[in-house]
Amino acid sequence: MHLNAEQKAEIFEKYGQGKNDTGSPESQIALFSIRIAHLTEHLKQNHKDHATARALKALVGQRRSLLDYLIRKDINRYRAIIAKKELGIRR
Repeated sequence: MHLNAEQKAEIFEKYGQGKNDTGSPESQIALFSIRIAHLTEHLKQNHKDHATARALKALVGQRRSLLDYLIRKDINRYRAIIAKKELGIRR
C-alpha cells in the first residue's frame, strides 16, 4: 500500500500536532497502525506470503516500541492515543 503525500499529511494532521509533524510518536503510531491494518488484510487473502508476514511483525514491533516510549515519557499522551478506537490499538 502506498500512501501519497496528501494522505500522509492528513494522518499527521489528525493524530499529530500539524500536517508537517512527522516525527511525533503519535503520528508515527497512527501511520504504522494504518499500514498494519493494510498488511493484515493482505495476509488474510495471501497466507503464504512470508515476506509480508515478516514485514508485518517488524511494523508491530516498531509500533510497540513507540508505545513503550510514550508510556515512559508521558502516560497521558499514551492514554490519548490508545483511546482512539479507529487505530485498533488495545492494551
